[in-house]
Amino acid sequence: MIPYATTAEAEAALGRAMTWAEAAWYQYSAAMPDSWLHCHTTFILFVIYTITPLPLVVLEQFAPSIVLPYKLQPRVRLPLAASLRCYMEAACFFPLAVGFQLVSYPAAVKQILRTRMGLPLPSVRETIAQLVVYSLMEDYLSYWIHRLLHTQWGYEKIHRVHHEFTAPTGFAMSYSHWAENLFLSIPALAGPVIVPCHITTQWLWFCIRLIEGINTHSGYHFPFSPSKLIPFYGGAEYHDYHHYAGGRSQSNFAPLFTYCDYIYRTDKKSRPSDVCELVHLCVFLRKYVAFSRRSCYTIFLEVAQNKYLGYRYHKLKQAKLKSLEENNVEKKGGSTAFNTVQD
Repeated sequence: MIPYATTAEAEAALGRAMTWAEAAWYQYSAAMPDSWLHCHTTFILFVIYTITPLPLVVLEQFAPSIVLPYKLQPRVRLPLAASLRCYMEAACFFPLAVGFQLVSYPAAVKQILRTRMGLPLPSVRETIAQLVVYSLMEDYLSYWIHRLLHTQWGYEKIHRVHHEFTAPTGFAMSYSHWAENLFLSIPALAGPVIVPCHITTQWLWFCIRLIEGINTHSGYHFPFSPSKLIPFYGGAEYHDYHHYAGGRSQSNFAPLFTYCDYIYRTDKKSRPSDVCELVHLCVFLRKYVAFSRRSCYTIFLEVAQNKYLGYRYHKLKQAKLKSLEENNVEKKGGSTAFNTVQD
């Protein structure tokens, strides 16, 4: 709740006239308790989760000729009933989240998140800087939690629910065991906890992360998507391979960017443009972050070497499989089916 009775008092406290955005925020939130503003988060995410995947789901069912050319696994078409079941089971998590927020607000939010809800509103530069920090932190933490979920115990007890969809749909983004939803919410909250922000920035961050997660699980890769302009962005093409490989997958763990997979040698199905993106990253570090030329060169060589070794390993594995197939043909006669090994 904003502690000013009138706009004149608010402007006097700010020492300047309010912007149009601040005036709109004052009119909306002046008499609203902070706890209700905080609970807006879950309502906004519920609406986005319901609406965002719908266009592709509807087009795939009723106008497949429009979208199937861009589907990553075109031979797999999820029935409408399966999509609805996925949505209904995942949507049950949102009312529980609202109840938890209402109960935990006074202690958890004010003391841990330290979210600002009054005036002034953050500047555009501050908002962008915070979103970049949140993205990098969330990506790094989610990578390691995801790897832990792919251990034998983590997968069998928790993560296998999410991998029921080997050809994912947008609704599958939140289709998980309740414990997984809880664990993977920690990286998204880590940024706002360490770098406190305004509630509007928090809403924007959660919305961007949810939309990106839905896009990653959409099962479609559009060549005209603006996300292709983001260096080291994984996207649907990258994560779809992770689901396609199934429970034994030990690659492509990164939820947003792919630098962790590159560094820790868990990247597969890399795109040819990745080397160009690596060059652009080194140029950025050199020009704007004041990295030395030697540091950038070292980063480039390290990542490029990891990718080259991964490529050589893939080629050697294929050659070994081909040799085994030829030996089977010689021993048994006739022909044998080529058994592909999933990563």
